[in-house]
Amino acid sequence: MIQKSKGILIVLSGFSGSGKGTIMKELMKKYSEQYALSISATTRSPRPGETDGVEYFFRTKEQFEKMIADDELIEYAKYVDNYYGTPKAYVEEQLAAGKDVILEIEIQGALKVKEKFPDTLLMFVTPPSAEELKNRLVGRGTEEMSVIESRLSRAVEEAQGIEAY
Repeated sequence: MIQKSKGILIVLSGFSGSGKGTIMKELMKKYSEQYALSISATTRSPRPGETDGVEYFFRTKEQFEKMIADDELIEYAKYVDNYYGTPKAYVEEQLAAGKDVILEIEIQGALKVKEKFPDTLLMFVTPPSAEELKNRLVGRGTEEMSVIESRLSRAVEEAQGIEAY
């Protein structure tokens, strides 16, 4: 029997509203046999239509902090007052099975993953313009304008780290 080689770790990052989710849906639709999309844990509330264990593992702040304490995450970060992190067990299982695992995470976490796993491929998605980014965030209709403004401010900060990709 031929042993399939270990998969590679890929990190996809981009500003909130840049189109990461859309890209991932299309990629997984066409290449689900080759790729596994890691599901992140978060303390943010689900958006309409999101299901626990599908888009994210939705956790309370206390549950998430226990995951941190128990070393169950490859990386984690706080973003716009919520925690986001990558559960370790699923990623390791998929890599061992020979699948390429894609983490859709923000820049802080991506750089932590690259530090721990130097062979990680980093990719950054950007929208056509800052105006389009704002239109997409507002068009979602899921967040208050203050949260949208926080996300736009964060995008300016994240742009400083793009050269690491």
